[in-house]
Amino acid sequence: MWTVFLLCGLCLMMDGFDLQAIGFVAPALVRDWKIPSSSMGPVFSAALVGVLIGSLLFSMLADKIGRRPVLIGVTIYFSALTFLTARVDTVSQLLAIRFLAGLGLGAIMPNAMALVGEFSPARSRVTAMMIVSNGFTAGAAFGGPIAAWIIPRYGWRGVFYFGSVTPLIVAVLMIFLLPESRQFLALRGKDRQKTRGVPLLQLFADRRALGTALLWAVNFLNLLNLFLLSNWLPTVVRDAGYSNTIAVNSAAVFQLGGFVGTLVMGLFIRRLGFPAVLSACFAIGCLSVAAIGQPYLSLAILFAFIFTAGIGIPGSQAGLNAFSATYYPTDLRATGVGAGLGIGRVGAIVGPLIAGILLKRHWTNSELFIAAALPALISAVLMFSLRGAIAPSATAATNATNKNEEQFVFENRSL
Repeated sequence: MWTVFLLCGLCLMMDGFDLQAIGFVAPALVRDWKIPSSSMGPVFSAALVGVLIGSLLFSMLADKIGRRPVLIGVTIYFSALTFLTARVDTVSQLLAIRFLAGLGLGAIMPNAMALVGEFSPARSRVTAMMIVSNGFTAGAAFGGPIAAWIIPRYGWRGVFYFGSVTPLIVAVLMIFLLPESRQFLALRGKDRQKTRGVPLLQLFADRRALGTALLWAVNFLNLLNLFLLSNWLPTVVRDAGYSNTIAVNSAAVFQLGGFVGTLVMGLFIRRLGFPAVLSACFAIGCLSVAAIGQPYLSLAILFAFIFTAGIGIPGSQAGLNAFSATYYPTDLRATGVGAGLGIGRVGAIVGPLIAGILLKRHWTNSELFIAAALPALISAVLMFSLRGAIAPSATAATNATNKNEEQFVFENRSL
């Protein structure tokens, strides 16, 4: 069990590192190629478009053939594509490679979360999934110092060489140490009728339609907000008159809030349930984001609001992923998580673009962050409404399915 958690956590760390790597190297790459910074905009979005498609396609594949082969395969795949990223010489080549790499990256989170959920004891399943999912945030956060050390010594290409070798090592470890989900093997051994048909459509079957629609909507809104803030927060803080160091640290504090929030949130979810806790966290995120753009804040108060915004936005995303992994039965688990994240990636692409348009129209910082608070407010309302939208029969059916799968696995240890 602990081996599964560690390997899945390492995969998520490399996922977070790779998605953020292009942002780390962009200034050095722009200077090296002597190109305008604006030309990097499509490159930033290319990987997210790939992640959107990969989240949907590879998640459905994993629910058909298993989490283990897909997770190992895509890890080797994005290792190779990250190596090729270090060899490109033009923006068009970089854009194409980042899109192709994103296809593999999109499969990491859904399958890692599904495996962790299926290997966790019922009493600690939520906590385990949320702790392991923090690997993504850790990879994104620690990637900055790693890139800052590599670039002066080996250039921007060295960051991608590092990003290609590390997942390859993790993939080799998974080949020898990562088992397949026993729940998945149990389902395949029993050849359940439920596994037939298009997995994506099955997310709306058995009275799950409204719950799935609401989860997709919240994923869209939250990832829109998360990437809007992640991309523009340092720029806005710098434009407010603070130094570059403080601006960069503001993004680190935002991610730190998400890291801490995820750990604390798991304890409350076990007692109060996902809808109540997540709706409260989105409300905290709404108030915090609105406060960030207000003038005349001291630096300490500003960072305090950025930290609590991190609890409400990136912290809640880990909760959403865990919610999806527990809401859907085993044969739809990877598809459920992947589809929600795939829809959310549309928001991730749109969010930074919206902020750029608003800033070009000369919106003030206060107006921008009040606008950014609205998705969190809507997310809070939608998440609270999930308490009544999730049909008791669907939840009971899912719980019964998972319980039967666990009993089957217990009685067939040889699997």
